[in-house]
Amino acid sequence: MPSEIDYALARRATLRDLRRGALTRLDVCDAHPELLRAARHLGDETGRECPVCGTEELRRVCYVYGDKLKTANGRAVAGDEELARLGDRHDEFRCYVVEVCLDCSWNYLIRSFLLGRRHAG
Repeated sequence: MPSEIDYALARRATLRDLRRGALTRLDVCDAHPELLRAARHLGDETGRECPVCGTEELRRVCYVYGDKLKTANGRAVAGDEELARLGDRHDEFRCYVVEVCLDCSWNYLIRSFLLGRRHAG
């Protein structure tokens, strides 16, 4: 299993299809209300414009999944410090990073990577 997966090429293809009309804005701006809430309260500002609507409301949200994470499994984490704490306490888990626009509801998985004591260093 690769330790990091970057979805930049797939993201570019999705945006290209949107611009060409193969996808509609409804197809790509469909963030779940829970994802929007996580982005609003736990997400990090990216300082970049949304690729769909152009506003600067683009946030980055990290979710963690791992068999040994117990109550943290499947939830959004509040920043890099919480990720580091989880990494110090657990052998292995995967982090998924999603970009979310609070204005138009664009959302896309941008990368995933493994963290934990097995991957420290």
